[in-house]
Amino acid sequence: MIDQPESNGTTLRDAEPGILAGSAHPLEVDARTAESLKLWVVLSRAQAAVSAHVAADVQRSGLTLTEFAILEALYHRGAMLLGEVQRRILVSSGGITFLVDRLVAKGLVERQECPSDRRARYAALTPDGEALIARIFPGHASMIARAVSTLSAEEQQVAVKLLRRLGRGAVALAREDVNEGG
Repeated sequence: MIDQPESNGTTLRDAEPGILAGSAHPLEVDARTAESLKLWVVLSRAQAAVSAHVAADVQRSGLTLTEFAILEALYHRGAMLLGEVQRRILVSSGGITFLVDRLVAKGLVERQECPSDRRARYAALTPDGEALIARIFPGHASMIARAVSTLSAEEQQVAVKLLRRLGRGAVALAREDVNEGG
């Protein structure tokens, strides 16, 4: 879609309510759907911009964003079952195994046996892993604060509430779809 401002300050997308213009195939939609699509695009672009900033910061430490997320979760929560880590950082079960293997190879994480279930394994920080995350997390947190500082503290609080509500609503819809066989 083209976001070039028109002479009156609107964009082609805003030129006609209910019509998404600026592409080879304009899409006629109702006003609520047009606003929903606009929200999705703006939300996606904002997330991508902040995420790129965060990923670049993490890469300076020789980690991927998901490796950092695992280290951060273990640092703040302590040793966790691999399934817990997986759910916390939103990766597949195969993905968490691969990621933990890489962190084990780097000497930052170790696997520990679960005393109550032979099949389950804990992931825990090694002393080197704890030292690394303790050293880089404060700067990382400051960088995130800077990346979102365009919004005031009050605006950030409102955004958190709205986005949490949006996420919970999407989860509820997904459950409904599963229950309806859709």
